[in-house]
Amino acid sequence: MRGTKAALNGEWVRRVLKEHEAPLLRYAARLSGNLESARDLVQDTFLRLCSEDPEQLGERVAPWLYRVCRSRAVDAFRKEHRMKPLEDAALEMLESAAPTPIEALDRRETESLVLKALSALPKNQQEVIRLKFQEGFSYREISEVTGHSVSNVGFLIHAGMKTLRQRLAGSPAGV
Repeated sequence: MRGTKAALNGEWVRRVLKEHEAPLLRYAARLSGNLESARDLVQDTFLRLCSEDPEQLGERVAPWLYRVCRSRAVDAFRKEHRMKPLEDAALEMLESAAPTPIEALDRRETESLVLKALSALPKNQQEVIRLKFQEGFSYREISEVTGHSVSNVGFLIHAGMKTLRQRLAGSPAGV
C-alpha cells in the first residue's frame, strides 16, 4: 500500500510539474530578475511539493506553488538585498507559443508599450496584475499568494488597470 501511495504521489508531482513549471518559472523570473535564480526558486518549490499530501492541497495546488515560490523569492531577496527586473530578451526566451512573424512584431510592439507602462506601477500593483492576467488567478488565489486581503487585491488591480489605461491612451496618470 505504501509503495502504491508513493507511486501515485510521484505521478501527481510529475503532472503538476508539467502543468505549472513554465508559468511558475515566468513568475519567479519576474520576482528574482534573474533566470538562473528563478530556476533555483522553481526547483526548490517543486522539491517542497514532493513532501506535500496531494489530498491536502486538492485544487489549491497552483496558489500553493506560487505562495511557496514567492516566499522563497522574498527570502532570497532579503539575503541578497536587491532585485533586478528581468530583461525583455530573457522574457522572450520564456515564451511558450511561437506566433507568426507579423503577429510577433505587432505583439512585441504592444507588449513593449504595456510592459513599460506596467513597470512604472508600484510593485504590489505589478504583481497582482501579472498574477491575474498572465497566470489567470482569481482574486482569492492572488490573496493566498501575496497575503493581501481579497478586497485589497481588487483595489490594487483596479487602481493599476486604471493607471495603465490612462498611460496607454496617452493621458496623464492623475487625470
